Amino acid sequence: MRLVIVTGMSGSGKRTAIKMLEDSGYYCVDNLPVQLIEMFVELIELKDSELSKVALGIDARADQPFDEVVKAIEKIKSKGVSLEILFMESNDKVLLKRYKESRRKHPLAIDGHVEEGIEKERVILSGIKKEADYVIDTSLLLTRDLKTELDHIFVENKKFNNLMINIESFGFKHGIPQDADLVFDVRFLPNPYYVDNLKSLTGLDKEVQDFVMGFEEAEIFLSKLEDMLMFLIPNYIKEGKYQLVVAIGCTGGHHRSVTLAEKLYARIKDKEDFGVNLTHKDIKRGDK
Repeated sequence: MRLVIVTGMSGSGKRTAIKMLEDSGYYCVDNLPVQLIEMFVELIELKDSELSKVALGIDARADQPFDEVVKAIEKIKSKGVSLEILFMESNDKVLLKRYKESRRKHPLAIDGHVEEGIEKERVILSGIKKEADYVIDTSLLLTRDLKTELDHIFVENKKFNNLMINIESFGFKHGIPQDADLVFDVRFLPNPYYVDNLKSLTGLDKEVQDFVMGFEEAEIFLSKLEDMLMFLIPNYIKEGKYQLVVAIGCTGGHHRSVTLAEKLYARIKDKEDFGVNLTHKDIKRGDK
């Protein structure tokens, strides 16, 4: 039997993950009282149990001490039961935005201050996060991307890589993405905007890509960028980083940055040591 404990930050997508696991054939139970966790596991471990895949959702709540949850998990492991811990994560800015949009109360924000609830929850969950087998940061993940990651781990049984790289093109005139870890400026390359038949196109079009990559400097830059990332990524993984945002910018975010982001994604998307997403922040904005 495969037993998965699903926990993590409130607002990070735990319930969505549980629902997706349920759709994938897992028997799912959410918010089981701490006192019943061990008993539940004993029941599903019985020889005549027909359950082969089980997901158990556990939250940090004001009405139950989470250290009791950790103790229960330790007792279960001590009995030889194999279990995996999936920790759902998001950065504070995204969590706060999600709570404001949903107008829901944070379970640990007794006085109504969501920021304090998030801070308190991080402290409570810090221990189990260190023990987690999988940490998925949903700060920049679309629902379909989360589904892909969960299928990769729990359906296809493939190797999971905790580091997710988000390649993002943008336009400097619209501002540098606030969540960027690494920012690269490709405005040194000739601008297709000033070529009549390319002006209305974007870096998603072959004509623009051929124009941009037709310059030797673009190929050299791309190769050096790839080499640098291949050096940095193992060190980020070693330090326990879960998300890396690589932002590539040009003037408007339509031509050069999109082209280089697309080309970088194509080069590294099939690497086995990390996952990769690609977004174009400003490609739909007017005035290139």
